[in-house]
This record gives sequence, C-alpha cells and structure tokens, in this order.
Amino acid sequence: MPSIKKLDIFILKSFSLLFAGTFFICLFIFEMQFLWRYVDDLVGKGLTIDVLAQFFFYASLTLVPASLPLAVLLASLITFGNFGERFELIAMKAAGISLLQIMRPLIVMLVLVCGLSFYFQNVIGPKAQTKLWTLLISMRQKSPELDIPEKTFYDQIDGYNLYVERKDRNTGMLYNVMIYNFANGFDNAQIIRADSGKLEMTQDKQHLYLRLYSGEQFENLQSQNMKQQNVPYRRESFSVKYALIDFNANFNMVDEGFMTNQSNSKNMAMLQAGIDSMAVLVDSLGAVNYKNNMKTTFRIHQEIHAKDSAKVREADVMNFSVDSILNAMSPTERQRQLNSMLTSANSVLSDWNMKTLNISQTGYSMRRHMTAWHEKITLSLACLVFFFIGAPLGGIIRKGGLGMPVVISVLIFIFYYIINNTGYKLARDGNWLAWEGMWLSTVILAPVGAYLTYKSNNDSVALNIETYIEFFKRLFGMRNERNITRKEVIILDPDYQTLPEALQNLSERCLAYAERHDLKRPANYIKFWKGGQQDNEMDFINDLMETMITDMANSRDNYLLQALNNYPVISPHVHLRPFKNKWLNLACGVIFPVGLILYFRSWAFRVRLAKDLGRVAQTNQEVITIINTRILTDN
Repeated sequence: MPSIKKLDIFILKSFSLLFAGTFFICLFIFEMQFLWRYVDDLVGKGLTIDVLAQFFFYASLTLVPASLPLAVLLASLITFGNFGERFELIAMKAAGISLLQIMRPLIVMLVLVCGLSFYFQNVIGPKAQTKLWTLLISMRQKSPELDIPEKTFYDQIDGYNLYVERKDRNTGMLYNVMIYNFANGFDNAQIIRADSGKLEMTQDKQHLYLRLYSGEQFENLQSQNMKQQNVPYRRESFSVKYALIDFNANFNMVDEGFMTNQSNSKNMAMLQAGIDSMAVLVDSLGAVNYKNNMKTTFRIHQEIHAKDSAKVREADVMNFSVDSILNAMSPTERQRQLNSMLTSANSVLSDWNMKTLNISQTGYSMRRHMTAWHEKITLSLACLVFFFIGAPLGGIIRKGGLGMPVVISVLIFIFYYIINNTGYKLARDGNWLAWEGMWLSTVILAPVGAYLTYKSNNDSVALNIETYIEFFKRLFGMRNERNITRKEVIILDPDYQTLPEALQNLSERCLAYAERHDLKRPANYIKFWKGGQQDNEMDFINDLMETMITDMANSRDNYLLQALNNYPVISPHVHLRPFKNKWLNLACGVIFPVGLILYFRSWAFRVRLAKDLGRVAQTNQEVITIINTRILTDN
C-alpha cells in the first residue's frame, strides 16, 4: 500500500481548511437567499423557536449539494493562488513534481466529496425536502400573530377589517374601534363602531373574544325582492357587546402525503419507477384516446349517412366532397346539419382539449422526474469539474486571499448557473431531451477544465497572464515607465568626456527624423498600406538611445539617474503598418471601416512618436547640463 507523502499531507491540509471555511460561507449565502424568498411566510406568524430551527436545519440540508461546487471552486482558487503567490508552486515544479501530481491527493478527496454530494441528494435530500416543504405549507396556512396597529385597517382576520384609533399596551384597551364584518358576504355586511373595547384570545387559541363598550351596529338585510331598489338595514345601539370570531392561532402541521408525487422528494430508484409508470400511463392514454376518437368520428359519419342516405347517393361519395353533400340537401336540412356538425365539432374539441391537458400534465411531471434524476449526477460531478477549473486558474493568477479568487469564482459560477438553468428549462418544457438539457453545463465546462489543466501542467504560455498583458499593451500602445536606481556595485563608470557630444548627436538625429517624416501629420493612405513594416532609421535611433541610457545607468550621481527616468520607452514600429504580412495589410486597407480605424490608430502613434523624440532631445539637454555642471566640474 503506497504511503502518504508529507507533501500530500501539506496540500490536503491547506485545501481542507479553506474548503471547510468556504463551504460554510457558501452555505450561509445560499441559505440567506432561500430565506429571502420565503421571508413573507415567516414574518408575523408568531412561530416558535423549535419550528424555526427545524426550518433552517432542513433548508441547510437541501442546500448542501448546491454549496459544494462553489466551495470547491473557491477553495481550489485560493489554495493554488496561495501556492503561486508564495512561490511554493514554482518550487514544487522545480523539484520535478507536475501539476497533476500536486493535484492527485485533492482529486481523490474530491471524488469522495462527489460521493458525499450524491448521498445527500439521493438519500438525505428527498427526506429533507419533504420535511422542509411540509413546514413551508404549514407556515403559509398558519394565521398571522394578532397585533392590530394604530390608525391602520387590519385585514389579517378572514372576513374582517379592524380599525383602532388608539390602544393602551399596558391594559390592552382599544379606543375608537371600527369593525367591518364581511364573513356572511357583502350583502349582509356588518359595521360596528364602539368608543372602546378589548380583544383577547381564547384558551384553545381557536377564537377571538371581543368586548365592546358604548357603540352602534349597522347590518344590511339582503332583500328578497330583486326589483327593490332600497336595501333595508338594522341599527342597534349597545352599552356592552360581546362577540366571538373564528381565528386559529395554533401551528398545525399538514400531512406529508401531498409530497408523494413531487420529484424533489424521491430518490433515484423512486424517480425511475415514477418515470416508467408515467410513460406507460401516457402510452395507454394515447392509445385509448385514439380508439375512442376514431369510434366517435366513425359513428358521426355513419349517422349522417343513415339520415341522408338518399341525398348522399346523389353526391360523389367516392370523392367524399363536403360541398357536394351539402349541395344535395335542402336549405333547411343544410342548416340543421351544419348546426349539428358544429355542435359535434365543439364537443370533440372540448374532449380533445381535456385529454391533451391530462397527457401534457403527465408528460410535464415525467420530465420533472427525469431532470431530477439527471441532476443528482450532474450536480455531484460539478464538484470535480470546478476543481479542474479552479486549480489551474489559481496557479495562473497567483493571488490568494478573498480578493481576486472570489471575483473569478462568482463570475464562473454565474456562467455555470446560466447554462445549467437554461438547459434545465429547455429539458423541463420538452424542447430538449432531459439528458441533453441537464448535461449541458457539464459538457461545456468539462472540456474547459481539461484544457486549463493540460496547459497548466505543461506550463504553456497560453496560460501565462503576462503574455496577455503584453498583448493588450501592444494593442493599445501602452508602455512601461523607466525605473532606474543607483547600483550597489559599479564596475565601469560612464565616459563623461564623450557623452555630451554623443547626446547632442542623438538629439540632432531625433529632430531630423521628426522633421523629415512630418510625424504630426497623417501619412498617405495608399503608401501607408503598401509600405513595409520596418523602419531601420527609427530602430537605429532607439538602439542608440537605449545603449547610452544603459551606459549612463552606471553613474553614481543621483541627479543624473533621476534625469534618466525622463527618457520615454519608444516603440519603434507601432506607427507603421499593423501586420507583417503584406497582403493582410492590403486587405485591411481595402476593407474601409477596419482600415480607417487602423489608419487613425497609426496616426495617433505618429503624433506620440513626435512628442517622444522631442522629449528625448529635451532630456539630452538636461543630462548634458548635469554632466557639465556637476560631474565634470567636480572632477
């Protein structure tokens, strides 16, 4: 049996701690999102702590499979980002350990995580879903906690509207009370107005006991005569009045049987059994409907033929022309037959719509079962897929912590969620096959993870972020600033005697080049695209400048070193044609919009080059002044 190496233990320990932390963070985020969706069913219901604890516990169990893939992605990004940031990944590769060997212990661990995710979905998830939705339905059916606000109509009691001007929280007394009772219908509405009153809950919490003082009651009396315009009412004055209102404040758990046919409350074996039974049901219903409708249609034609056999004989029965049959009838018979056929057609249409609705509902339920069956596998494999995406990306970005890895993880997970949700809806609605929609995200992301892992394992420049940074710098003409500092050890000092003359010669070359090529004006459009992509004179000027800067960087004078940082970093070719291939340049010139954009881009770089050459000449004069006034004078 192979022994576990210390490096494997180090990698497992680094990943496991981060995975545990990110998992609980992701679980908390998903649980808050779930709570936000159903917060209206919880607020104001007076639910006890044990009921809320059950709700959060079962919600957490159902959200574990969804939290694992995001936690794996985030943990792998942070882990390998930390390895890259601390140069541990480079040290491992320098020791001859490939990326796949580094990932090997984590792959074994993630296979176990996939198994754990599948276990949660197939065994724990259905039971937790049943308990959770039973709680949710029970919460929705529970009456809200009785708390009548001041100066606001309270409509949380079925059939009643209560208004209270003021209430005393110490004694429970209500003042200026108005009650609208619509429990017996609007025609028999009751309106009660009282100076004060008190509202209490009965011991069994099934009724509200209402005591009212000094008020009046108005009640509509529904008229028995439909033609009577005035509706009678009854008015009653009272000093004390008692009323009992139905109001169930208890929390009653509903039966779990309503979840029997739901796909999220079944494991894979139950889902497959349900799919098979519904497939047989759809096939049998289709066959029965076909036979019944064929018999009905045949019977209708037989009745028409029997009633009007004499007339039908005159028509061309072999061609079964409807027009010929109708023309053979009298106007009265034609109208009677048309009405009869219209009634029969409407009856058949209604029957077909009912049967179609029955079959479509069964088919929809079957597709829900099929998507749930595939989801238990795809959501488990997502943990492994995200690891093969996150691990190489972490080695590329080389950033640990919760900064860049969190941003990348969220973007990747949003991309995954959009693809997965799109495939799920296409499969659920019957536009795609169930396995096509549910495996869409895996089919797209798995090759991406394999490509990133392969390239990162081979240290390909395709995954070197510096390559892309340099590409965009060249594309937009971005360049670095010089940062010349004093060297600790200097072997050969610059030749300060000959430098002023060489710098003056460089300034003259720069100014002459800018004047001869008239860089501030655009080049000829045709000559621009027909010309080459090489400027030997500009290459010579740039090489001469860099050589002199390198020589002067050996100086010990801080003023001179500071002046050298004023020299621009010149790109000697950006003002020329964009491509090395002659025919590609000509093609861009012919394609007017593309060629015009590149032409104006080159013009902008020509103007920048003119400014750079002027800046070189100006910096040369500053350096000459420093050499003459400080260095040569001191010597």
